[in-house]
Amino acid sequence: MVEANLSDLFFTDVPELGKSYAVGDRVEVFCDHENEKGERVRGWLAGVVVQVDAKMVAVQFKENVYLTDGWMVPDHVLWCPIESKQIRSYSSRRRTRAQRKA
Repeated sequence: MVEANLSDLFFTDVPELGKSYAVGDRVEVFCDHENEKGERVRGWLAGVVVQVDAKMVAVQFKENVYLTDGWMVPDHVLWCPIESKQIRSYSSRRRTRAQRKA
């Protein structure tokens, strides 16, 4: 019989309570994906919520996305726990002058 010792579990941040998402919401997910050059990168990627249940949110992307173990997701849909720090509401950001010139 395997026995778990809860004192061995460590948490870095308290989950952000009160998050709620609805189908059609625009969100960002911190995940592995392909950038404009087709290179695999890890960062924030915008997508659309396509399904929500009591614990999970499904987000669909236009770009190729990958699971943590390296497999590409064929339907471009990643599932995230609602209280995850890896998902946040989308906020459009204006480009600075330095970004426009580059």
